[in-house]
Amino acid sequence: MKTSGTLIFGFFGIVNRNTKMVRRRGADGRIPYRTLGQDASSSAAESAGYLGGPYDTSLLVKYEHHVARHLWFGEERGPKKELKVVGHGLKLTSRVPLALPPQMESWVSRSGLSSVQRTSLNKIDTNLVSTFVERWHLESSSFHMSFGEMSITLDDVSCLLHLPIRGVSHGEAQSHVHSCRGSYYKLEWLYDLFVQHRAASNWAYATRAYLLILVGSTIFADKTFTLVEARYLLLFTDLDRCLGYSWGAAAVVTLYKYLGDASMFSCKQLGGYPTLLKCWIHEYFPTVGKRGENWKPADNCSLPRAMRWSYRQGVLKVDDLRHILDELTPADIIWHPFEDHRAWR
Repeated sequence: MKTSGTLIFGFFGIVNRNTKMVRRRGADGRIPYRTLGQDASSSAAESAGYLGGPYDTSLLVKYEHHVARHLWFGEERGPKKELKVVGHGLKLTSRVPLALPPQMESWVSRSGLSSVQRTSLNKIDTNLVSTFVERWHLESSSFHMSFGEMSITLDDVSCLLHLPIRGVSHGEAQSHVHSCRGSYYKLEWLYDLFVQHRAASNWAYATRAYLLILVGSTIFADKTFTLVEARYLLLFTDLDRCLGYSWGAAAVVTLYKYLGDASMFSCKQLGGYPTLLKCWIHEYFPTVGKRGENWKPADNCSLPRAMRWSYRQGVLKVDDLRHILDELTPADIIWHPFEDHRAWR
């Protein structure tokens, strides 16, 4: 079932029409493996799988390495239960000026990226983000909640960040993100380059450096905290074509990729754009985590919804938040947070 802005897959059962298989959750919340017409007492199939996890291992094929499997046996990632989360909000505030020379402003405005100049949270609640990461499964690209599955959609990205989502499929975006790996630029070096070219009135060069800093600090942020992949420079070869790109699709695919990495027990860092994840949580889960609210959505419908939120330091740690997420029901979720905003958008 698809709701506006969020996907939730029915927790009463999943039907696969091609293989004629029905998967229904048992009393313990796990999904046993049974094909239609198969004897329900088949103990061999139900005894397979993971203790505290899925019986049927054909879907969550990497569950063996998932952090949830280790947590079931009381094994944490390390002394710190929360992940190290990439966040460049404070750096962007100091390095990326909102006021640009007119020669640059026209290109930045047409790029489709001008909104992310202002959306980054200065700080991230790593406990809150880490608790949600523990429920992410890369095979289904969704958070496995006690009542079903939820995911961040292109509609969410469009409303939260005002990034364009036109003209590309999920598969095309994923193919581009994973297409190649190459060298890196230091964000600090790019900033120096931006300053030099702006002073010399080399507007195209300054704009390319500026936009590369912008995407490298937001939607394409990686786990190095200081670098951006050189391949993204190719996106800005022709500055007049940037608006045709589906930046929203690229943002969500990149975040999916890093969520998948961070859900593995051996990983201790989260890349991607944590502002997108945290603001998504704030919109859909009003009782989870502590948040500051800068303004009411109805009064600022033209602004990206991510700008609505600000960081508020909370006292809840990972253990506390795990319990809170376990107790959530569908009644605790705001299923249509963007109805009025989407109409404007």
